[in-house]
Amino acid sequence: MNNAAQPDQRVAVLDFGAQYGQLIARRIRDLKVYSEIVPGDISATELAALKPSAVILSGGPASVYAEDAPQVDPGVFELGVPVLGFCYGQQAMAVALGGEVGHTEKGEYGGVQIELAGHSRLLEGTPQQQTVWMSHRDAVTRAPEGFTITSRTSTCPVASMECPERGLYATQFHPEVRHSAHGNQMLQNFLFDICGLTPSWTMNSIIDDSVAAIRAQVGDARVILGLSGGVDSSVVAALCARAIGKQLTCVFVNHGLLRKNEPEEVEEVFTRQFDVDFVHVHAEERYEQLLAGITDPEEKRRIIGSQFWNEFFAVAQDLDGVRFLAQGTIYPDIIESGARKTGGKASTIKSHHNLIPFPEGVHFDLIEPLDHFFKDEVRALGTALGLPDHIVHRQPFPGPGLAIRIIGAVDREKLTVLKEADAIVREELDAYNERLFRETGERNGEGSVWQYFAVLPDVRSVGVMGDERTYARPVILRAVESSDAMTADWAKLPYEVLTRISGRIVAEVPGVNRVAYDITSKPPATIEWE
Repeated sequence: MNNAAQPDQRVAVLDFGAQYGQLIARRIRDLKVYSEIVPGDISATELAALKPSAVILSGGPASVYAEDAPQVDPGVFELGVPVLGFCYGQQAMAVALGGEVGHTEKGEYGGVQIELAGHSRLLEGTPQQQTVWMSHRDAVTRAPEGFTITSRTSTCPVASMECPERGLYATQFHPEVRHSAHGNQMLQNFLFDICGLTPSWTMNSIIDDSVAAIRAQVGDARVILGLSGGVDSSVVAALCARAIGKQLTCVFVNHGLLRKNEPEEVEEVFTRQFDVDFVHVHAEERYEQLLAGITDPEEKRRIIGSQFWNEFFAVAQDLDGVRFLAQGTIYPDIIESGARKTGGKASTIKSHHNLIPFPEGVHFDLIEPLDHFFKDEVRALGTALGLPDHIVHRQPFPGPGLAIRIIGAVDREKLTVLKEADAIVREELDAYNERLFRETGERNGEGSVWQYFAVLPDVRSVGVMGDERTYARPVILRAVESSDAMTADWAKLPYEVLTRISGRIVAEVPGVNRVAYDITSKPPATIEWE
């Protein structure tokens, strides 16, 4: 079952394990053409069923002559659509079509100068000499019959090659990487001049297509959505609201573990701005009782997750005519959960089904309208749908909420302390990021903080306040710079910012007498504490 709207134009990116696989897809989408990642070993028949307008073969870490090297189905080159290969993709194309690949004496890594060799449709409009990004030791030593060598380096005899008559193009370098000075021009040449595509995949067209797809799937049935207030579920709610209005019921389970004022903000947005049925489940006391005395973080997660479904399905079973469950699954979820290994998307969606603990006798079909979008595209979609910035640009927030930012057992007093301290951290660092944006014009430029929050450890410390000894709680500040949460470095905040945060927390949050700053990167630490 595929819920996403399907564009008329589609570039299929065959992934051979490249570190740049997702980047290729993103670069194509940045040029307003829809792209989709598929396994490198997909058969030509399976690929043809996707009706691609063009095919790109990614790079990869393997040698084409290794015993377990991924191979491209030669039938891919007979589909009648243009094919472009990068790095390993060029080598796989060469071997499949009768060329040769050899192991060069010297590898090429990083910025390398290429020299153009004759006319090239792919390299049209780029300089005779230019810097490209290489990462290889193997290289094509003899191009297949019918191919023209279009550039070379002092080490690599076939830096790029093409056979326009068959619509086949390839480069040993990586045009998708920004370090390839004219790589974007090459991608435009391929998409628009060679493939004849148009830059029509815009936010307006995405919304229109998605709305039409949701309406076609749902008909006159009802849809239920577990709304967390996070970016993904909020954008799904806004999109479904645009498509089916009152046929959508949003269930917001308030476990009492959200940040200060968040429940009120979520309710205001979805009761005043969007015409949906909104059910606010006040489960704070039930969660408080279930979490009493629980110190193990995994047990906290299990309790919070299980109780969410208990609360959600209690509401769902009271509603009539609900046939569909909407979810905020996004494209990286699909990729990371095994689509690459399982050979396609259908089996991945089934695994999502299996992760939902439907009660006995209860089942809903899934709607996953974001399952072809990357995170920043989801944010852009949210903005286009009219969601406020505090939801669209919400920081990553763990599903179990503040329960795993409280080290040890969770209780009402600790939650109050952490919510107040965390609100100060966010207020000050929101303002700091905004100042940087005004100065630099970059929303996520150098110096900006990607994620920031407070942690409450399960200790007390001695202090002096008002000439009296105190024995109160410390608060730990965590602030990191990152782009994808895979790695992160601690933020080098100015001393005056740290001083203001510390001073405000100690002065404004009763029960806190000390603020510490976590200066550990990921790895070896994680961003969250539990």
